[in-house]
Amino acid sequence: MKLLCAAGVLVLVGRALGADDVAATNDLASLTIPELMKIRVTILGPSQAVSQTPAAVSVITQDDLRRSGVRNFPEALRLVPGMDVAQLDASQWAVSARGFNDVFADKLLVMQDGRSIYTPLFSGVFWDVQGTLMDDVDRIEVIRGPGATLWGANAMNGVINIITKSAADTQGTLVEGGGGAQERGLAGVRYGGKINDHAWYRAYGTYENHDHTLLPDGSGANNAWQLARGGFRTDWQPPGANQFTFQGDGYAGWIDQVFGAFDPGNSTTYTATNNDQVKVSGANLLGRWTHAFSDTSDLKLQAYYDYTARDAARIFNEQRHTFDLDLKHEFALGDRNKLDWGLGYRVTADREEDTPTISFNPDHQTVNLYSAFAQDEIALVQDRLSLTLGSKFEDNDYTGFEVEPGARLLWTPTAHQTFWASVSRAVRTPSRAEESVVLMQGQFENPPGAYVPATTLGTNTFKSEQLIAYEMGYRVEPFKRLSLDLAAFFNHYDDLRSVQQPNLLLPTVYLANDLYGDTYGGELSATWTAADWWRLVPSYSLVKMNLHARAGSTDTTSVALDEGSSPQQQVALRSMMDLPHGVSFDTALRYVDQVPAHQIQGYFELDARLGWRINKNWEVAVVGQNLLHDQHAEYAPSYIKTQNGAVTEIPRGVFGTVTLRF
Repeated sequence: MKLLCAAGVLVLVGRALGADDVAATNDLASLTIPELMKIRVTILGPSQAVSQTPAAVSVITQDDLRRSGVRNFPEALRLVPGMDVAQLDASQWAVSARGFNDVFADKLLVMQDGRSIYTPLFSGVFWDVQGTLMDDVDRIEVIRGPGATLWGANAMNGVINIITKSAADTQGTLVEGGGGAQERGLAGVRYGGKINDHAWYRAYGTYENHDHTLLPDGSGANNAWQLARGGFRTDWQPPGANQFTFQGDGYAGWIDQVFGAFDPGNSTTYTATNNDQVKVSGANLLGRWTHAFSDTSDLKLQAYYDYTARDAARIFNEQRHTFDLDLKHEFALGDRNKLDWGLGYRVTADREEDTPTISFNPDHQTVNLYSAFAQDEIALVQDRLSLTLGSKFEDNDYTGFEVEPGARLLWTPTAHQTFWASVSRAVRTPSRAEESVVLMQGQFENPPGAYVPATTLGTNTFKSEQLIAYEMGYRVEPFKRLSLDLAAFFNHYDDLRSVQQPNLLLPTVYLANDLYGDTYGGELSATWTAADWWRLVPSYSLVKMNLHARAGSTDTTSVALDEGSSPQQQVALRSMMDLPHGVSFDTALRYVDQVPAHQIQGYFELDARLGWRINKNWEVAVVGQNLLHDQHAEYAPSYIKTQNGAVTEIPRGVFGTVTLRF
């Protein structure tokens, strides 16, 4: 803390950077507001500037990642206004957008280089096994709100695409290492080389060792974990119109965890506390071919294979294989139409090993998904007013044929103002768990004080959850050094997941679709270049939820759980400073409102990074996380009772890193 305070004093008494200093840093703080608004995104189809995107879109750049000191994707997503990111313990995260957060949040589509990393097991993400060398990430594109017109089912409340750099942009050698409290040890190495004048490659490896979080009394929660990862990428751009990419990753790790498992032999509580070690592993291969017919037309063919395995012997054991093939074609039709269409096929096969706590019927399954989409961006008034119409069409083995249309309007009355509005339909198709899970937990009291086994059953009649979303937004640059971005939404949901208990005297519930309701709110953010060497980014978000159970429903818990699973308000303030002699000082202050469903109180927290680029080869940094409290709670277990349902708390962490490039 003394080091961080000293840096703050340096800011107050130091000189402002001159033009030569700013150019030398090549940091985000040196970009002008217009340059920031021209950053290109591809998450809604053809490449377009952020300022010209008719959606609530944010881009986390490589410089954002470096300056914030984040070590994983959930930490990076805290930088996005309106994203709800909560850490449950050392390895588990709850990540969502615009409500419905949970460790098993299921309304957010996440991709890495176009490869879906959500699991069909519960339509969410195992965040503990996602990652790469953070220096290899080019940008993270985020849409708050549905993107189903292009990406299909599960792109309901948001879409995230993590895009890594080409091999041509990662030449040479990078070595990094560090450690401290919480981040006990971290290391990474990358080497990039050139095959010839048109082909490049890179290979990387990383290692992470994380300490456990804490119980409320300050004792360790026995959930430390470590993971090793490696991968490669090659890019070939021969003379002519073709580009080829081939890449792959693999990982293996061990996660300590305390589970409250079902124990049929314990007739008192039917629960046993098990100290377990979850073994995780996986690998993927992806190939992409791009052919440019002209400056306004190209064709992309992408295929990938993904294998994942997760073994928690006393709770859950799954192996999953996924193959995906996608074809996309975009082209201009005259001066006023930009068309984008595509076809896709995905097959995923799993094998589940039954335990007393979790079992599946059947224990192995193969699911197919066929898809097509078409989208047309129409210039109603050239460079001023455009309308984008499109729809996704999917056929899945659970609910059959699904249609997800959408319309987006973009109006740019001046070079510094943009209005946009959209209406779209999105669905979330059933997951493997909703269709066939058998979850046993010893927590039903009948009579009070006497526990009996409680059972939650999936059902093959589970329907797709449905959303009709209305959005609008406004972006403006009122001054050369200031930009504002406002997005508002109203979402109407139907057929949301519920639990039905046909006999209130029997502790067996079935998953059903008896909830409906509305959510509304918005996000406001600004970017202010206070000085040539200092940038401030404040933001505020609001989410209100009003859900109901249908008449006759026996579900008395899901409405309160869903409405209280996310904070209503969040406030953040990021500060980025470029100081003399290659020093940068960056802070992120956040306020997160209470999460009543899990009895989590609202809290303030502060993260900070002090970095020094000694020269073009060496950089050192000190990162502090959660600096305002010794420890604090952010979330609690839901369906799977880690720590027997007890809340673990996130401690303050400080670590250092050294990076060498040559």
